[in-house]
Amino acid sequence: MKTEQLINMLSTNVEPVKRSRSWVTLLWVLLISGGASFCLMWMTVGSRSNGAGGIHRGFLVLKLLYMLSLIAIGVALLVKLNRPGQNDQKLFRLLFVPFLSAALAACIVLVLEPSRNWDRMILGVGWVTCLVCIPLFAALPFLGLIWVLRKGAPTNLSRTGAVAGLVAGGMGAIAYAFYCCPGDSLPFIAVWYGVMVALCTWLGEKLGPLLLRW
Repeated sequence: MKTEQLINMLSTNVEPVKRSRSWVTLLWVLLISGGASFCLMWMTVGSRSNGAGGIHRGFLVLKLLYMLSLIAIGVALLVKLNRPGQNDQKLFRLLFVPFLSAALAACIVLVLEPSRNWDRMILGVGWVTCLVCIPLFAALPFLGLIWVLRKGAPTNLSRTGAVAGLVAGGMGAIAYAFYCCPGDSLPFIAVWYGVMVALCTWLGEKLGPLLLRW
């Protein structure tokens, strides 16, 4: 059989994979692994108490909006990265918008506050816990995303791993957000949540080529 005949035979009756399947699979994995991360948070540091004031609930909403925006863009990126030949440049640039928005809001708050309060607002009282917990809670979502991505055909393994790390970091940060941190402030959220998600992104970039290799 000639090569052209073989190609024609293999390309006959090929049905395209439905794009919705990728979305549904990713969302299910995120829901399951996110639930597991929340359980891990509950067993380690514990959830915020019912007596937390309205100010803590307000910061919780800000954290959720910050992380959910990153996760939404990251999941859309993963759907594209999991299939060869997709242009992901516009979505990739959008990832910087939540980080820059949080940084701008933090700078405005710091400018309005006396400089003697800056250390307390940036470091809070729980930055060490944040440093440990967010990557820990992100581990299960990251493994789940890697499992899904190995079923696809990503070609840029470093970028795919980085975005998977970012999404997993966002999930870990959401789980940690339900822990009542008495030192909450906009600068604290912008710095430590942003830095820890960036760390998860960097780790994902390094692990991607190892875990996603064909």
